Amino acid sequence: MPYIVPSLAETLEDRALYTKSHLQEVPCMDCKAHVLVRKNSEHHTSIQWTQEAVADCAIFTKLSQQEGGRPIHSGCPRLNASIEEAVRDGAVSVGSPDE
Repeated sequence: MPYIVPSLAETLEDRALYTKSHLQEVPCMDCKAHVLVRKNSEHHTSIQWTQEAVADCAIFTKLSQQEGGRPIHSGCPRLNASIEEAVRDGAVSVGSPDE
């Protein structure tokens, strides 16, 4: 049973803004995981992982095999480096697209 089912138009717009809007696909340089990324600022990165990306991530697979499994909020340093490189190369823009 869903915890919260958004029904207000404003809530649905917010959900789309934060989970779908202006996302750019970034592939990991080391494995075949592809995630969707938005860089709101130099210090704020939104990453949307799909089930396929989690399954494809070599680091997540390794962590999942450890006792206790992968910590739910752990990130992938390889993917973070891939995102940083995509920003440096201009493949991922930083800031609001409205600016």
